[in-house]
Amino acid sequence: MIRTAWLTRHLPGPLRRRVSHERWLNVSAQLLPFADAASAELPLSRLLRLSLFQVAVGMAMALIVGTLNRVLIVEMGVAAWLVSAMVALPILAAPFRAVIGHRSDQHRSVLGWRRVPYLWMGTILQFGGLAIMPFALLVLGESHAGLLEVPAWVGTAAAALAFLLVGAGLQTVQTAGLALATDLAPEATRPRVVALMYVMLLLGMVGSGLVFGLLLADFSPKRLIQVVQGAAAVTVLLNVVALWKQEARNPSRTRGPSADDPDFRSSWKAFIALPGARRFLLATGLGTAAFNMQDIVLEPYGGEILHLGVGATSSLTGLMALGALLAFAGAARLLARGSDPIRVSAAGLVLGLPAFALVIFAAPLESATVFRAGAFLIGFGGGLFAVGTLSAAMNMETPERIGLALGAWGAMQATAAGVSVAAGGAIRDLVSTLAVHGDLGVALAHPATGYSVVYHLELYLLFAALIALGPLVRSAHRKPLAQASSPRNTEKFGLAEFPG
Repeated sequence: MIRTAWLTRHLPGPLRRRVSHERWLNVSAQLLPFADAASAELPLSRLLRLSLFQVAVGMAMALIVGTLNRVLIVEMGVAAWLVSAMVALPILAAPFRAVIGHRSDQHRSVLGWRRVPYLWMGTILQFGGLAIMPFALLVLGESHAGLLEVPAWVGTAAAALAFLLVGAGLQTVQTAGLALATDLAPEATRPRVVALMYVMLLLGMVGSGLVFGLLLADFSPKRLIQVVQGAAAVTVLLNVVALWKQEARNPSRTRGPSADDPDFRSSWKAFIALPGARRFLLATGLGTAAFNMQDIVLEPYGGEILHLGVGATSSLTGLMALGALLAFAGAARLLARGSDPIRVSAAGLVLGLPAFALVIFAAPLESATVFRAGAFLIGFGGGLFAVGTLSAAMNMETPERIGLALGAWGAMQATAAGVSVAAGGAIRDLVSTLAVHGDLGVALAHPATGYSVVYHLELYLLFAALIALGPLVRSAHRKPLAQASSPRNTEKFGLAEFPG
């Protein structure tokens, strides 16, 4: 070591700087989280660039679910039920993710690309929705307040169109982007690539949420237009950088459609006939609903029942994000060592049981610490479950039909999340109203009853998901779900198959 340092000091200036630069690059790459997700076929710089589409998706989700939700209700005075309906509209595009994945599997174009055209079409939809959204929201708010001489339905229809476009765009981008990542990543590094994609999504949501909050702190219609349309421009920039020279051109895909190309119905029948496919999708839906039903009631629970301040309840999002990040890192290591993705998913479900129990008991114990511990475990368990199920979906199909498998997983996950969030808020309101008015008896006449019912339902959903997932867990005498499909080509991609 001393001799190497002495030789480095006595090298000529340009050569010494080059050696130091290379040593620094090696050290900095080792310090990066998920640096081991890189491979010779998919270097770290290219992988990080590809993952930018997840940052754009996270930015759109933070804008719709968080920032605009608050702006519409507080600053613009729009009814909460109407805002909830608008925020839920992007979920309508979720069931079509399986179709999008199948189309990207079979797509033929003049340039010989499969995934890039769908990434670009999704980007255009996302950009279009964000471009018209601020004007639509201003018309919506002023028309419902009677300040604008137009029918109220005009603003409602315009806002609905904007939210639908953004939802369709982000669902298309995420489906095609994850399929492209699966195409490019060797099978050995695929679990860590999955975890990295989730980390980038989370960073996009948290980072952009903070930025949007700062930019809209001094709210005005002009500032709203600038921020949302700025997000539209950033979306295009991130996605163009992400997809640039990622997918190789395949000359065999430049010809027109062939009679041998399977249609969606036959491909779906073949996929759903795979051993355990139906059970896997059912477990994905139940587990996702279990972890997401509390999204809309967690912070109100802390504020109303435990009397936590705004800052304290806002920190719950950070605690859950921290738990999810640690879960992503842990899941990546487990999967890289050969752990069954279904077992990792089941571990996440099991950790969810004490998580929700802690949140329930935080009210009678009047303990904010217990409540925060439960929130952290919810994030950790949900992270393990999400990474595990996505890894299993990536390994379920052949490379020629991976888009269909990922689309089916995404459709089930997004639909279950949206329905469960809406149901959680409705159940809490209904049960709390009945409890406070004494309709459920003296023992349950407390505002915490509505929240407790939601968390108990989530416990039941976790048990149901475990029951559905149980037969899929690999045993010593049976192949895992990921190996139960038809034989697949296990050869790694070579550098010659990728663009320079």
